[in-house]
Amino acid sequence: MNALERLRQYTTVVADTGDFNAMRAYAPRDATTNPTLILKAAQKPEYRALLEQTVASHPGEPVAGLCDRLLVRFGREILSIVPGRVSTEVDARLSFDVEATLAKARRLVGLYEEAGVGRDRVLVKVASTWEGIRAAEVLEREGIHCNLTLLFSFAQAVACADAGVTLVSPFVGRIFDWYRKRDGVDYAPDDDPGVQSVRRIYGYFKKFGYPTEVMGASFRSTSQVLALAGCDLLTISPELLEQLRGSTQEVERRLDPARAREEPVERVRFDEKQFRWALNEDAMATEKLAEGIRLFAVDVLKLEALVAAAR
Repeated sequence: MNALERLRQYTTVVADTGDFNAMRAYAPRDATTNPTLILKAAQKPEYRALLEQTVASHPGEPVAGLCDRLLVRFGREILSIVPGRVSTEVDARLSFDVEATLAKARRLVGLYEEAGVGRDRVLVKVASTWEGIRAAEVLEREGIHCNLTLLFSFAQAVACADAGVTLVSPFVGRIFDWYRKRDGVDYAPDDDPGVQSVRRIYGYFKKFGYPTEVMGASFRSTSQVLALAGCDLLTISPELLEQLRGSTQEVERRLDPARAREEPVERVRFDEKQFRWALNEDAMATEKLAEGIRLFAVDVLKLEALVAAAR
């Protein structure tokens, strides 16, 4: 048994890619996408036909609308491969606009439904800003399930759980990057601030019985992945999936709900003022959230340019 198979005994493995061939190779249950991953996939020759077919089928539609259709088209192809869910991201430029986020999420889900894909198979990805969390709270009440992304702090995670979101995606690798740059330290897995962040969130959710799932994301190494064995889900790049599949390393369960329920943890709440202050006090979370939104927004613009060129 390889390390990937051992990991699957404790954790649901999710593919962090827009590449269909990689999904077929590693047989994940779910798949996550974002503008960066879809942009990379859409530029590959083997997926060019998807882009061209989407554009040709909807002449005269604005570029933004065609991009929505392209995201859903990729999502539908992914769902023909994975048995579970696909995450499709709301435009990062809407991260501070509740109403626009609601409208975009409803449109994406509507496009899936028009194609015969039920809401139970789609997670709408929304940035973990205060506005994003408030939008997700409304969407969840409508039966639209949300994956709150760009999550770097405990305050973001707690606010998401209290809003009743389906899933949160703490970004292990980007947290690690920030602290490594600041401290000049290559942290061992158990000391890794990104790993510790996910462990804290997971423990808190299990302690207080939140149904919100925790999915560690943005990994830099297999050691980070294995340090979170037992987390609800882990979304892993094809490169790291291949390393795990090629390893015979033993895998120990590191996160366990029964143990978490025994931990002496106090319950906390964050209203808007407390949320914004907690985020402001966390330099890493403030910087990485802003940076992540900017980077995703840049790739949305690049994807729009790619679509416009194909018209």
